[in-house]
Amino acid sequence: MNRLKDFIEWKVFGVCTYLGEKWGVATSTIRMYFIYLTFLTMGSPILFYLFFAFWMNIKQYIWSARRNPIKWL
Repeated sequence: MNRLKDFIEWKVFGVCTYLGEKWGVATSTIRMYFIYLTFLTMGSPILFYLFFAFWMNIKQYIWSARRNPIKWL
């Protein structure tokens, strides 16, 4: 059960944590507003969340490939 909690905190909520660090806002506040907006707008922020999570993953992959060009060979 503890592994599931760690996975959810590090993988699923990575977007809210990233935005909180960038904007200097508490992560719990961003999560709370995200949940409220999701209920008020009937789920449309989930599309933003998924897009942003995909973008963060691609960005991390590109940066790691730039730092280690031999990895591509």
